[in-house]
Formats: sequence, C-alpha cells, structure tokens
Amino acid sequence: MFLQGERTFGQSVRTQNVNAAVSLGSIVSTSFGPLGLDKMIVSTVGDITVTNDGATILSRIDVQHPAARVLVQLSRLQDMEVGDGTTTVVILASELLKLGNNLIEAGIHPTNVMSGYRRAVAKATKFLEENMSHQVSIEDTEVLMNVARTSMSSKNISNPDYFSRLVVDSLRAIKNSSGKFPVENVPILKAVGGSSNESQLIEDGIAIPCMMVSPQMPSYIKDAKIAILDFALKPQRMATGVQIQVTDPDKLRQIKEQEESMLLARTKVLTDAGANVILTTGGIDGTAAAFLVENGVMGVQHCDKRDLRHIIKNTGGKILLSFADLDAPVEGDEYEADTFEEALEDYKTNLAGSIGSADTVSEELLKTTDTVGDLNQKLLFIRGGPTSAVRSIILRGSSEEHIDETERSVHDALCAVKRVLESSEFVPGGGCAETAVSVFLERKSVDKVIDPREQLALDAFGKAMLVIPKILAKNAAKDATELVAGLRAKHIAAQKAEGVTDDRDFGLDLVEGVVRNNFKAGVLEPLMSKIKSLNYATEAAITVLRIDDVTRLENPEQQQAQQ
Repeated sequence: MFLQGERTFGQSVRTQNVNAAVSLGSIVSTSFGPLGLDKMIVSTVGDITVTNDGATILSRIDVQHPAARVLVQLSRLQDMEVGDGTTTVVILASELLKLGNNLIEAGIHPTNVMSGYRRAVAKATKFLEENMSHQVSIEDTEVLMNVARTSMSSKNISNPDYFSRLVVDSLRAIKNSSGKFPVENVPILKAVGGSSNESQLIEDGIAIPCMMVSPQMPSYIKDAKIAILDFALKPQRMATGVQIQVTDPDKLRQIKEQEESMLLARTKVLTDAGANVILTTGGIDGTAAAFLVENGVMGVQHCDKRDLRHIIKNTGGKILLSFADLDAPVEGDEYEADTFEEALEDYKTNLAGSIGSADTVSEELLKTTDTVGDLNQKLLFIRGGPTSAVRSIILRGSSEEHIDETERSVHDALCAVKRVLESSEFVPGGGCAETAVSVFLERKSVDKVIDPREQLALDAFGKAMLVIPKILAKNAAKDATELVAGLRAKHIAAQKAEGVTDDRDFGLDLVEGVVRNNFKAGVLEPLMSKIKSLNYATEAAITVLRIDDVTRLENPEQQQAQQ
C-alpha cells in the first residue's frame, strides 16, 4: 500500500542523519573532560540549569531530528546502565558515524562497514580485558578514592578529596549479601545553607526531609518501633457518589464522633502493637495527633514513599496500605483461618511483623557554620536497625544550582566506584584506554585474514578512538596534535614490547600538557564503563548507518484535504 508523505532515500539520507548526530556530538564535546566548559540551559518557564554533565544536557535540550534522538537515547541508556561516561559515548558514536559515512561515500558497502565495526568492538573489548585492566579489592581505599576523584574531576566540585571519601564509605556500608552495591540505597538529600564541606554521610542510618506533626511530640525516641502507613490517619471519606442527608444536628454530631472514635480505635491498634513512631505518606488528623501526643508517640506526615521504602530496608517491617490492615477479624465474619481464635492470632502476628525497629529516631536541626540558607531546616534521622542496607548523604551548599551540580557529581562517582567494586577491574584514564585500542586496531587492520573492505572499517574504528584524547587536549587549551602523537608513541612501544610495560598505562596530563603514567598519577576509570561505551556507541552508529530511506508521513487531515 502506498503511504502518502515525503520520501527521501539514498546516500543523502545517510549523510543528513550523520550530520545531525555529529552536530549533537559537537554540542557536548566542549563540556568533555576535567577542563571542559559548562552549559547554561534555560527552560521555557525560566528555570536555569548550569552543568557539564552530558546526560543532563541532552535531557534538557529539545532534539527534533530522529537520528540525533538516537544519541539522546544512547546517552540515557549509558546513564541508566553505567551512570558515568555519558558524554564519552555520544562523542564516540558521532565520530564512528562520521568516519563510517566517509567510507560509504568512498564506495565501501554499508554492510562491510557495519561488520567491520562489530569485529572491531569485539577485538577492542577483548584487548581491554586482557591487556589494559588492573585488579582492585574493596580494601584498596586509595584506588577507589582515585576512581571517585577522576569521575568528579570534570565537575565543578570544590573538595573532591572529601567527597570521594564520602562516596567510598557509603558504598562500603551498603554492600549486600550477593556482593552488589546498589547505588539506589544511597539516597542523596539536598539542604541549602552552609559550605559544601559540611556535607555528610549518615554512617549509621537514614535521614528524610520530614517533620513531626506537633512540636509537643517527643523529638527523640530510643528503641524505636516504627509503623509505616501508605494512607492518611484521618476519618475515611465516603465513596464517590455516596451522600448522607442529615436534618438533625445531633445526628451530625454523632456521625462525627463515630468517625473520630473509629480513627482513634485504629490509631490505638498501632500503639498497642508497640509502635512509638508512625510515618505516613498522607496527613495526620488533629484528633489522631492529640492521641499520639498523649501517649508519647512521634507522628510524621507527608513522607515520600521512596524514603519509606529505604527505611523499611533498614528497619524491617512492611508498609500498611489501608485502614483494612488495622481492622481485627470479627467473630462470625469469613476469614481464611479455621477458627476465629486462629484468625485473631494471625492478625496480631502480621501486625507485629509490620512494625520495624531502629535504635533511635530523632528530629534534628541541621547545624551550619555559615549564615547562608535556611538555618531552621529540620530532618528526621532513623539510626540503627536490623540491617545496614541504606545510608544517606546530606549535601550542603550556598545555592540550589551548586548543590544540584554536586549531586550529579556524587551520583556519577557512586556509579563509577560501584562498577569498579563489582567487576574488581579498572583502567587508567586520560585517553589511555582509547589510545591503546586505536593502536591495537591499527595493527590488526593489516591482518591478511580479514576481508580488505573490513580492514578499512577496523582502521576507521581505531582512528575514531583518538577523538577522546584529542578533545581532552583541545578543551585543556593544549596542542592536541603533539600530545596525541606522543601518547600514540608510548602505546606503540608498549604493544611492540615483550611482556607488560609501564608504557601501557600512559595517558594525558592536561594541567602540564604532557603524557604521563596515569596509573601512578591516580587517574583511574572503570573498565566496565569503557566497554559499555564502546558497545553502545558502536550499536548506535550501526543503527544510523543502516538507514537509507526516510518517509515523513502526512497527518490524516492533510491526506483528507488532498483527496
């Protein structure tokens, strides 16, 4: 069936797609590396974001071209899967596209280019794993801190040494039984005020941005028993469409008293089960709050459900979803147990199992040595518990924009160190791995067992890898040609030598403008991040290069008008 619309096909389509992708790569390239520049992004409502984080930049800008959107999705995938290297993967993909398109324009069939790229990435991955990786253990504090410091070096962060320690300590604290380090178990709170050096890791628990319902409640609870509710402690509303018409004022008062009585009865169920702290995603009615004050129970309302899930991981227990979870079985009703006594016992057991425990729960005022920001900001701290699954980091700073960028830096560092801990492998940074791959593929491209047309693709893939050290040097205002030539010479010597030499660890020193041993200098990156970047960039490049026909369909209104 013929589709009405504008159709474009042939090499011009591929060239247009490649140009769009390369343009997107050039946007983020100037923000790449430790000396890259920041981008200011202003939204339609005037919100300002200042960052050099690739994923953040691409998620904020409005990209219209379909091929360029492939790179935006690529950046998002890298951010989700790895957490770091988002700018790297976009730059690599755009360079692979540019050089691949040049080969196709020179007469090489797209299939040969794509198969050559796949062969190249397979060889590059194997080479990195066998020849470039170094081993690390969880006890190697200095190495892990260097990985975190390298990740944060590209961000505008004032004290990378301090924050790298926070990152390493937090990940060590949340290691689970399967040997994984779930970054989502390090929630990051942002509090404006004070200096960034006043940021802290809650080493023995969690902090959440919630406050007690009443100042008359105890602000410190020892041996806390915590009930977590995903509903409001308020009188239940009538179902939609249900109305009660009352003509007698006494009847109205009786209904209200009955509602309050039912609410108090259900609140009492929680306190009778041992709860002395109640956290809820909804509100707490004045009647229930007065009861809690009377009984010395801390009540906290409007908690974020994600925070409550974190608390459950540390304290045990379960989230109670509705008032029905608080209602005891009534004799004569239907229940799953054989007898009423068994049903009542099951109810008590389940309710007791829903109550979590912690050493202490306290509402505390954030302290600061500065006078900038909200000095009266309070947080709820839940310390101790049966497990140590979650640890909070509180970030401080003079402005929201500064704290937002610090959060992005810390998140990227957490992801980088996590990958190193889980794989126990890392590689030197500063363009070291990419240059080594480039030299390796250059040598492999003359292998006679490979199809000559694929040899050209292997060589192009190797040349594309050099875009990383070139942009690093360019953004540092150094002579990229001279530095990359010197770096290539080191890696050529390393790969010609017998055995392992220090030359394999050489990368760029962007401050002094020389090549150096980046393993000894502490410029380290996760091996997993490099491998994922290569694979994702290659697949994205192949996806775009495969397209040779674009049809822009007309909308139904246009089709009807033409008919």
